[in-house]
Amino acid sequence: MEDSLPLHVCHVNMLLLFINRTHTLLHSIALCFLIYYRASLFLQDPKTRTIPLLPWFTVFASELILSFIWILGQAYRWRPVSRIVFPERLPEDDKLPAIDVFICTTDPTKEPTVEVMNTVLSAMALDYPAEKLQVYLSDDGGSPITLHVMKEAWRFAKWWLHFCKKYSIETRCPKVYFSDSEKFAGDVVGSSEFIEDKQKIKEKYEYFKEGIMRVKEERKLIGDAPSLTASDHPCVIELIQENIKEEEKEGHVHLPLLVYVSREKRASHPHNFKAGALNVLHRVSSVISNSPYILVLDCDMVCNDPTSARQAMCFHLDSKISPSLAFVQFPQKFQNISKSDIYDSQLRSLFTVQWRGMDGLKGPVLSGTGFYMKREALCDRSIVKDTDLPELQKVFGSSNEFIKSLHPNHKAKLVTGGHELLKETQLLASCTYETGTKWGQEVGFLYDSVVEDFLTGFFLHCKGWTSVFCEPPRPHFLGSATINLNDSLIQGTRWSSGLFEVGLSKFCPLIYGPLRMSLLQSMCFAQLSYYPLYCLPLWCFAIIPQLCLVDGIPLYPKVSDPFFLVFVFLFVSALSQHLYEVLFLAGKSLQTWISEQRIWMIKSITCHLYGCLDAFMKKFGIRESSFLPTNKVEDDDQTVLYQMGKFDFRTSNMFLLPMLALLSINISSFLGGVYRMVAVGEWEELFIQAFLSAYIVIMNYSAGDKERQGQDFTISSSIIWYTCINHQFCILLGNKIMYKSSGVTFL
Repeated sequence: MEDSLPLHVCHVNMLLLFINRTHTLLHSIALCFLIYYRASLFLQDPKTRTIPLLPWFTVFASELILSFIWILGQAYRWRPVSRIVFPERLPEDDKLPAIDVFICTTDPTKEPTVEVMNTVLSAMALDYPAEKLQVYLSDDGGSPITLHVMKEAWRFAKWWLHFCKKYSIETRCPKVYFSDSEKFAGDVVGSSEFIEDKQKIKEKYEYFKEGIMRVKEERKLIGDAPSLTASDHPCVIELIQENIKEEEKEGHVHLPLLVYVSREKRASHPHNFKAGALNVLHRVSSVISNSPYILVLDCDMVCNDPTSARQAMCFHLDSKISPSLAFVQFPQKFQNISKSDIYDSQLRSLFTVQWRGMDGLKGPVLSGTGFYMKREALCDRSIVKDTDLPELQKVFGSSNEFIKSLHPNHKAKLVTGGHELLKETQLLASCTYETGTKWGQEVGFLYDSVVEDFLTGFFLHCKGWTSVFCEPPRPHFLGSATINLNDSLIQGTRWSSGLFEVGLSKFCPLIYGPLRMSLLQSMCFAQLSYYPLYCLPLWCFAIIPQLCLVDGIPLYPKVSDPFFLVFVFLFVSALSQHLYEVLFLAGKSLQTWISEQRIWMIKSITCHLYGCLDAFMKKFGIRESSFLPTNKVEDDDQTVLYQMGKFDFRTSNMFLLPMLALLSINISSFLGGVYRMVAVGEWEELFIQAFLSAYIVIMNYSAGDKERQGQDFTISSSIIWYTCINHQFCILLGNKIMYKSSGVTFL
């Protein structure tokens, strides 16, 4: 009877569905009236026309782009769903499938080794049979320190896993657990044995961290061999397994297999960034363990709940959806988010609206980390049956062992066979293996964009695969978000470039998608691809209406005109939808809504613009693709400012100058426009343009808490701009300005 019970249920929120569809209908009708109003000017007699065509057409084009992106985004809201899983209904442990965990790191400076090892340890401690769990770490930097520390982490894991299982610890990342261990003590608080064991483990963890710091200091003194660099180093693969002779006297705990992989990298061969590293892990793991399922994690995305694997299996083992299910995506949550979250680092809209909405269609986008992927989805085994070996080698490469792993029920031999196939893994991780194959094109993670997760997920959905979004109450994965403006805008530029790359490529969702998936699903992917185009209308709305306001040129209907209500409705409608999703769906505050509006403006005029330009240059061969990993090292000063809700303006001039310039234009235009409206009496004709300038200025006013004593964003920006002019930009061009509570500090 229990076998017939479902492993999960899917619930459609009918009330939200009705609200969303009604709003879409009403807003769309208003957009039709707007288009009619704008187009009617072109039908007027040129001799009697009083408004210049160029600014009118520019604003009209911007409104069309905004409407286009908005219409695409309504696909997310068409059928929002939520899911509940029942892991207690899963089969016995011996019947569960094996899982390979892939963790990627590339820069030991920006990605601290201690943080990486915490991710490794949390993955090893998943609540899953240890003999069916393998953890692979890809070290793209080829750092000897990382390999050495992995061996130390393995030794510490024997103690840590025993402690977690003995006391049923839920938080199995040592750093998170010991940061507030009383919070995670559970039902064993007061037990003298527990307190003693906890103190012992804490001491071992502190010794483990100190050992990492000692190794780093020693390497600094000795210096690495000059031939070993992040972009030029040989392949190193090492299996870290249990040695029964060295088992701890307190009792043996079986540990998952731990594998270190540093693929070969040469300057003369493209390495394709994270997608290339994941494909190497995929090939190497195929001949080592060949688990049918893969968990992919960023190096700072720790497993916060050990039950995630079992919850993912509630979908992968469900016979109703399993045949077409490619991956289960968990939301990204962050442990360092402040109450105000001034940079929108939590990516609220993605996981509370977009991913949940796509789950009601055919599933969410692949999100780069925190997903359980079916291995078969990356390498379609159906083509193996009727294809001869030479043809298969043209697709998958020259390794016969890897091709064998594609056959159903194939069992890997490397773990049981010692070093017999170790040379095969060296071949699979070589920089020349993919030459002349379909890797990155039709097999594995795709290479045509720096956002390999988005493109790969889109390609899988086009091939008929589906996905699901699982958002349990307790965050299953916790990472570190960007907490300063510079890192946030750099990350946004990279994402914008990668997303727009897809929109310009042969995989354009509006062309490639509708023939292979539903129209609504294609619209979801298209909205993400063309989201960076927000830069065009926002630059227009921050300049054109303001200049026309000063010159007395009306671009919007006067207050007494019936079409005035159309523009008011569209403005209120768009803001109210966003406000509803923030306050009611996500349960956030009004301050969160303001912060999201502000950072959307900032990102649109900076990183979205530069991302689009970067994508265009790569499309036409002007520049090559590049990838800068996000800095995971937290600066104490930046952390304090972020937690206090204060903007840190220590960012690149390419980001700072547009913000200051547009803000200055809006302040000046608003003051000039108000004077004109009062002096000349044109307030009815110019009201919307004056309101637009005021709205931009007000939304960039950073309202802090009651204890905050600093200057706001608007005033600080004006001070910086004025000071830079007086100092002939020498300070600004040197990028030596930072935000302080007392105003501006020159370093």
